[in-house]
Amino acid sequence: MMPVAPLPRMAEAEYLAWEETQTEKHEFVNGEIVAMSGVSDAHNRVQVNLAGALIPRLRGSPCRLNLSELRVRIAETGLYAYPDLTIVCGPAEYAPTRPESLVNPRVIIEVLSEATANYDLGAKAAHYRHRPSVETLLFVDSRARLVQRQDRNPDGTWTLAEQTAGEVRLLDFVVPMDEIYEAVALSG
Repeated sequence: MMPVAPLPRMAEAEYLAWEETQTEKHEFVNGEIVAMSGVSDAHNRVQVNLAGALIPRLRGSPCRLNLSELRVRIAETGLYAYPDLTIVCGPAEYAPTRPESLVNPRVIIEVLSEATANYDLGAKAAHYRHRPSVETLLFVDSRARLVQRQDRNPDGTWTLAEQTAGEVRLLDFVVPMDEIYEAVALSG
């Protein structure tokens, strides 16, 4: 999703009540409401390819994939966001919001676009890293064949790895980059 102009500041409770009445999705961070706009064809294709690749690999495991319609709550920083994809392993836990807000994602996947890359890789990633359940952040570029992965180490630090070819390791399986970028018209 591409963020557009911020809306007036609100308190968290105001945001939750207001968001329930909206037809479009809005993220909430530090009192600011950010409307989410449509995505490019390349962004959409990467997201669809990822979902198509992950669903069969998760089948039979305790993990399940969630699409971008499921809001995620990062209580430690006050962020409400709609990641492109999330993976939960074990029972899902939710904040008592309407609609529900997932609080225990294990993997968060964001598809990067021109409008979102800096925010997703910077401030948004910093928010995500505060959530103890998050073990892996995967950033998949929709403009160039590039996957950036951030993994939580046992000591709480994070390791960054980038790749442009081969296979992307996620949980206990791999996804070939060719599957992720199948039929994607790259611009970079």
